[in-house]
Amino acid sequence: MAKKAGNYYVPEQPKLAFVMRIRGINQICPQARKVLQLLRLRQINNGIFIKLNKATLQMLRIAEPYIAWGEPNLKTVRELIYKRGHGKVQKRRIPLSDNAVIEGVLGNKDIICMEDLIHEIFTVGPNFKAASNFLWPFKLSPPKGGWQKVTNHFIEGGDYGNREDQINALIRKMN
Repeated sequence: MAKKAGNYYVPEQPKLAFVMRIRGINQICPQARKVLQLLRLRQINNGIFIKLNKATLQMLRIAEPYIAWGEPNLKTVRELIYKRGHGKVQKRRIPLSDNAVIEGVLGNKDIICMEDLIHEIFTVGPNFKAASNFLWPFKLSPPKGGWQKVTNHFIEGGDYGNREDQINALIRKMN
């Protein structure tokens, strides 16, 4: 279609990323430490969903040696929220065992159940910021079989950096 019109087809850039911390607190430069705080990644194996834009990509680049990230699919988002989802209710970590918990906090944003929350996160809708902030950072287990090498980039056979769609396999090993 694009070729017929004399244009180029450029695939759309992903809007959603899942970011997880893979290294500890020793020998982190202050700038990267601040980025990890802003991303709410204070512990090893914690993960969050973020919207990808120019600002967040630059933040990811600064903290790259300490994080693994990529674009999750719908199945992964659903599994994470159903299995390890906790909400922030009055600054406390409450498990998402009941839709009333979600409706009580996000009801004014038309998010009243788990599926609405999953849809808002996955599509990066207009209320993504509120939905993402409502979700407590996911506390994942270390991956089954362990890490390859956390001090090397994913491209070099290590673990840190952008994994694109390979993040789904890693999350399955950790969930």
